[in-house]
Amino acid sequence: MTRLGFILAASLSLATSMAHAAGFKPIEVAGEGSLPAIKGGVWYPCSQPVGDIKVGPFIMAATKDCPVTGEKLPLVIISHGRGGTFVGHHDTAGTLADAGFVVVAISHPGDNALDKSRIDDPSVFVERPADIQRTLDFMLGSWPDAAKIDAARIGFFGFSRGGYTGLVVIGANPHFGKRLRACEGNDSALCDQVHKGTLPELTHDPRIKAAVIADPLSVFFTPDSFNAVKVPVQLWGSERGGDGVTPESVVAIASQLPEKPEFHTVPNSQHFDFLPPCPAELAKTALVICADPPNFDRVAFHRELNAATLVFFRKHLVDEKQP
Repeated sequence: MTRLGFILAASLSLATSMAHAAGFKPIEVAGEGSLPAIKGGVWYPCSQPVGDIKVGPFIMAATKDCPVTGEKLPLVIISHGRGGTFVGHHDTAGTLADAGFVVVAISHPGDNALDKSRIDDPSVFVERPADIQRTLDFMLGSWPDAAKIDAARIGFFGFSRGGYTGLVVIGANPHFGKRLRACEGNDSALCDQVHKGTLPELTHDPRIKAAVIADPLSVFFTPDSFNAVKVPVQLWGSERGGDGVTPESVVAIASQLPEKPEFHTVPNSQHFDFLPPCPAELAKTALVICADPPNFDRVAFHRELNAATLVFFRKHLVDEKQP
């Protein structure tokens, strides 16, 4: 049996033993002082028949606002790439929710498809990890079904800048140097710190016990950035790279993590293939994101990606937590 066949078979076995439909609810994490509100969505196990929900150009197989099924459910949080959106990895979220996970995905304020006001501001690299912590606080506190989540079983999935975000959250410390290009002509407090060579305070969250990281932006990492990373990591790299991510940079992270990650290189892929296949409406206006290399099957790849992600989180958030 091929590696893909084994993963799909294992995933099917797991999903069959704990199958649900995916429920879906939008969320908003309230702003705090100068911090803006964070919008996003939650996918979760649901016992009602699945339907179709349209969010932006995407049609998701889910049931809106149905009751959450289950108790002591593991939670996974998703962080998108530069200018992305909370719905950008909806297929992964749906796969996990179908298998009994609660999944929350957010749109990072100022760095998302509808609000690009700070997309090139260096502050987003400090605030993105803080967004994750604020969202986890909400999910374990104010979210109406917080009592159904097991706070000891929290995972993370991140792509591109979201991969950078996840690495920081699980303990990595980037080094911005003294000549960060985004700080040229910027006299903000953060850039003042950068010019002085001091490291801004970054958010690490020990509640996250496992992370799936796909084609992470790594320009701020050095070999000693990962010394404090102790949780298991599943790392994915595209063969061709793109959007500031090179295949070599992902391989370097794999070699620098203190504990050897589960590392997958995706043959013939480019960076944006980690986003789900584009609906026709989006493909007309987002060729860079939606076009695939010759002979690359994004649909088949996402079956593999989602299956492997499920197996990894099942192993580290469910099986290892059983009494």
